[in-house]
Amino acid sequence: MKVERIFLSVVGALLIGAPAMAQPTNPPPRPSERDRAQEIVSQPARDLGMSRSDIPPVLVAATEDPYSVRGVGTCRQLAAAITELNGALGPDFVVGRDANENRTEKIVEAGGRTIVNSVIPFRSLVREITGAAPAKRALDAAVDAGLARRGFLRGLHRKQGCRTTF
Repeated sequence: MKVERIFLSVVGALLIGAPAMAQPTNPPPRPSERDRAQEIVSQPARDLGMSRSDIPPVLVAATEDPYSVRGVGTCRQLAAAITELNGALGPDFVVGRDANENRTEKIVEAGGRTIVNSVIPFRSLVREITGAAPAKRALDAAVDAGLARRGFLRGLHRKQGCRTTF
């Protein structure tokens, strides 16, 4: 009864959207409330191994050798490699950009995740048995390698005096 009302409130708020706060002039692209709600609701399918995300090829390559300099000798090649990583990882950290976080939205999202994730009993054991947990660890490792590669390439980009902005 009370839990059902809370669940409906959380899902409703995610689907409709929390009140918007003022946005910085150049905010990084963020998933919409609908995208986040869909991700939350589809979590049990991922836990059961019924839905998996493929690791982007650029991140697979980064796991093999994140500090390789092959094919990135020019500013144009460096910029292309960084842009490709940005496509897989999302925008890079930008100095001076304020973190504009909507606390209400984050609380609603955390509540929705908590409720949906409690649907499967022994969730962590189920994730290991179905292969969802190892797949998530592989994705996390690929993202870490991609972040390391992007930082390395940005350092090379800067050292070579390249003027491309990202």
